Amino acid sequence: MKFARIGAVGQERPIVLVDQVAYDIGAITGDVDGAFLESDGVDRVRKALAARHLPTVDTAGMRIGSPIVRPSAVICIGMNYAAHAAESGSLPPTIPILFLKTPNTVVGPDDDVSIPRNSVKTDWEVELGVVISKRASYLDSPADSIGHIAGFVVANDLSEREFQLELSGGQWSKGKSAPGFNPTGPWLVTPDEVDYQNLRLRSWVNGEPRQNSSTADLIFGVDYLIWHLSQFLTLEPGDLVLTGTPEGVALSGRFPYLKAGDVCEIEIDGLGRQRQLFV
Repeated sequence: MKFARIGAVGQERPIVLVDQVAYDIGAITGDVDGAFLESDGVDRVRKALAARHLPTVDTAGMRIGSPIVRPSAVICIGMNYAAHAAESGSLPPTIPILFLKTPNTVVGPDDDVSIPRNSVKTDWEVELGVVISKRASYLDSPADSIGHIAGFVVANDLSEREFQLELSGGQWSKGKSAPGFNPTGPWLVTPDEVDYQNLRLRSWVNGEPRQNSSTADLIFGVDYLIWHLSQFLTLEPGDLVLTGTPEGVALSGRFPYLKAGDVCEIEIDGLGRQRQLFV
């Protein structure tokens, strides 16, 4: 199933998409949040669909919000593709690199993004996002991870490289947390619908191709990452984990950084496509 949230900012309502038909799930949950995910909300929606209890909804012309409510945490993995580590001037990591984005970076997939004040190095990063379904703490093994995953999303881990690397004081989050720096969605897709270990990721700027890779190239795969993170912190229902970006970003020196008027598009097979105008 594909969950989404439609409507104006702050007024989004939850829907589920099946065979391109949208169904209103407002009678089951007020929103796609941690409480819904940890209370078997996905199964309740599945049963309601089977019983034909959900009304259809016309989504034509409606804004698409992030498919999840603002999470309690956005936890990110850096340099998790060997080629991206190389274009960043680093060796591939031997253990996962962790940084954080503030939760208020999470916005709709097609919302305009404001380039931060004094920015000269705003960059794009297509990433596979993992949404947590139930609390994960000290998991016994990577095999336990899938039982704590609600589904997957497309995410653009936007970055201001000067803030991140030159003005950071050694921590990356300063360059990762400007408002709107995490367009998410359009859908939260349940694990049964995608092969998350082999998904194609792509990005374009002004129609020109930039990134083209696969989650099969991850240094640390999804199951390992969720297990590993659970050894150091507690993942809560609704939290968002970004798994890293492949090569092809402006930091490589091969492409210009984003400027006002640019359009960035990103896509992951089976998870949908985003489009942001930078202003």
